[in-house]
Amino acid sequence: MTEEAVEVYYEQEVDDDIVVEKVDSEAEDYDAHPAQYEISTYPADYTLEVLHGMWKAGDIKIPGLQRRYVWKQKQASRLIESFLIGLPVPPVYLYVERDTNRLLVIDGQQRLKSVFFFFEGVFGENGQDRVFRLTGLNEESPFLGKKYSELDESIQRKLRFMTLRSFVVRQLNPNDDNSIFHIFERLNTGGTLLTNQEIRNCVYHGDFNRLLHELNANADWRRILGKTQADTRQRDIELALRFFSLVDRSKYKKPLKDYLSSFMSANRKRTEEQAQDMRVLFEKTCAAVAENLGDKPFHRTYSLNAALFDSVMSAFANNLDSIPADVGARFTALKNDAGFRALMQEGTTDPEKLGQRFDMAATSLFG
Repeated sequence: MTEEAVEVYYEQEVDDDIVVEKVDSEAEDYDAHPAQYEISTYPADYTLEVLHGMWKAGDIKIPGLQRRYVWKQKQASRLIESFLIGLPVPPVYLYVERDTNRLLVIDGQQRLKSVFFFFEGVFGENGQDRVFRLTGLNEESPFLGKKYSELDESIQRKLRFMTLRSFVVRQLNPNDDNSIFHIFERLNTGGTLLTNQEIRNCVYHGDFNRLLHELNANADWRRILGKTQADTRQRDIELALRFFSLVDRSKYKKPLKDYLSSFMSANRKRTEEQAQDMRVLFEKTCAAVAENLGDKPFHRTYSLNAALFDSVMSAFANNLDSIPADVGARFTALKNDAGFRALMQEGTTDPEKLGQRFDMAATSLFG
């Protein structure tokens, strides 16, 4: 593939988003088939009252920053009416988090929050001043315009005792929570497919995820990416995750997307000292790369090559105290080397070729 014929890996959402060069092996890895899991799944018919109580107690959690409540009040009102008149409602999927035994919502946020908002009398995430009255119903509906407290006591009781079929999922083997990534990926597609990192952002919430978002604003990092604003689909966050996970590639195994998920899961809870070490490494590496290689060093034409990015960023991170004066010229020679160009295009997620690419970058730049 010539640089003039470079394809775009992800479809852009807005003009200022990052364009990542399409490499066949990266695209195949992005769609990789999941590993084999031993999963326990069972149905539970929780009443709406019980679900609301679990929500208030913190036993049910909506994971991550990406997923937001987007329903209009009319949609939520029609859901409540469905319960009141006995129409079926689609089930929700809940995942038992290994460390906490909390139930993470992997499908059904809009339905659950609609019910909770109605019970609480206010609509929306910031609905303190917006009373939740049932709207958009047939003019003859006895529930039109009513808020929960205005329903007859018997109707309130009926609603509280209505059940919502829930499928509860627990991963038994292997001893991690990676299956939730694939379940979420398949259930939460909707009209726009979520990127892998958007899913990780929802699933692997915690200190490490917050650190990635904080570091994403680093000025040198934005110079390297060539974009001043954060990417709307979190491609920049995924690149930062790639950096941290591959600085030490000794535990790397294919597929890359599952390796990234495992790394993010394993690092969810960092000590302050560990987080500070990661912050310092990232900031020093970005500063060194920006100073020595300039803006957008990993772009070929208009798109960023992720294989070039991770091998060179790792080489810098592991040689911050021994950067040669001519590292810029060495970098140019590396990019033009036919053997390295092949390693940027073929089998980029294969452990052997990834190792060859990383070793060649480190030797060429710092040997």
